[in-house]
Amino acid sequence: MTASVCVPRIAAIEYPLGRTLGQPCDDDGQKAVLEATLQALESIQTPGEIVHLPFEWPEAPKNVKTKMPEEPPIARYLARNPWFLPRLLSRNVPV
Repeated sequence: MTASVCVPRIAAIEYPLGRTLGQPCDDDGQKAVLEATLQALESIQTPGEIVHLPFEWPEAPKNVKTKMPEEPPIARYLARNPWFLPRLLSRNVPV
């Protein structure tokens, strides 16, 4: 899908949605992915080129937990105050 919108370069990784850098609290793994991404983007010479990063997710896709253990505070607030979302999106937020 990303290739169809003509992005200048892509460093692709086959990780679950929302886990692009890796597993939570895996500092070394996340750093390795970030470094590989930056190296790939720096080395790409041809517009539209896709580089597949050499990382594999350590568990089967069906076992990946995509829900966060705790909702972010803004999500909890918006669940209680859904009327606030349009104001938030329009950047009309009281200080």
